[in-house]
Amino acid sequence: MALRCSQGLSSVMALGLKCFRLVHPAFCSSLAAFTRPVSEITLKAVNGRQNNHGQYMASPAVPTRLFATKKAKAKGKGQPQTRVNLNTALVEDIISLEEVEEEMKSVMEALKDNFNKTVNIRTSPGSLDHITVVTADGKLALNQIGQISMKSPQLILVNMASFPECTAAAIKAIRESGMNLNPEVEGTLIRVPIPKVTREHREMLVKLAKQNTNKAKDSLRKVRTSAMNKLKKSKDKASEDTIRLIEKQISQMADDTVAELDRHLAVKTKELLG
Repeated sequence: MALRCSQGLSSVMALGLKCFRLVHPAFCSSLAAFTRPVSEITLKAVNGRQNNHGQYMASPAVPTRLFATKKAKAKGKGQPQTRVNLNTALVEDIISLEEVEEEMKSVMEALKDNFNKTVNIRTSPGSLDHITVVTADGKLALNQIGQISMKSPQLILVNMASFPECTAAAIKAIRESGMNLNPEVEGTLIRVPIPKVTREHREMLVKLAKQNTNKAKDSLRKVRTSAMNKLKKSKDKASEDTIRLIEKQISQMADDTVAELDRHLAVKTKELLG
């Protein structure tokens, strides 16, 4: 009896082992799929139903390429760009970058000088010196045709006795200088009352400072355009890559100067508004 039971058990185990061998490849494949990371597996629906539930089979995911979104690209715009620092001596036969730099610096210095002389809370005789007067002989500075002096802290005098024919033009130039001045005339003597320091006067000066800064930026653009035009005429002297680097250097110099102009405007605005 015991022998028969033993033989029966052996037969069952042999049958079980045979079945396992038959299903083993599919079992291992499924087991491997389920043990993969979730990111590597996609689920595919299999036609048919079993117990009213959809069946799904795991299969490797197809690799996909991820592209930057517009939002991600926009974030990159604010990142600092690689700066160019060319040796000016190496490209001197193509264009003089030192001359371009000097021209851009002169624009900056002109704005500083303008701020110091014409955009001040307290109007002084010096602030009238360089007001441009249109005369029959051309454009002249006010201090070239009139004697400017300070009579009192509230009044500036401009004596036009040497050029009386320019008196009307001088009055017009002072009134249109943007300094909020309202000159009065007595023969060849122009009286210029100094405006009171009010909030309105301060804001007017800030507006004048912005206008002068914008004019400086226009001058800077002309310098940049002139340099780029010179560079175009010299394209046969260098490779395209070299020309492109020089263009980038000139644009970089202009951008740096614009940033400096804006910085001086911000400082002047703070000073004027108090």
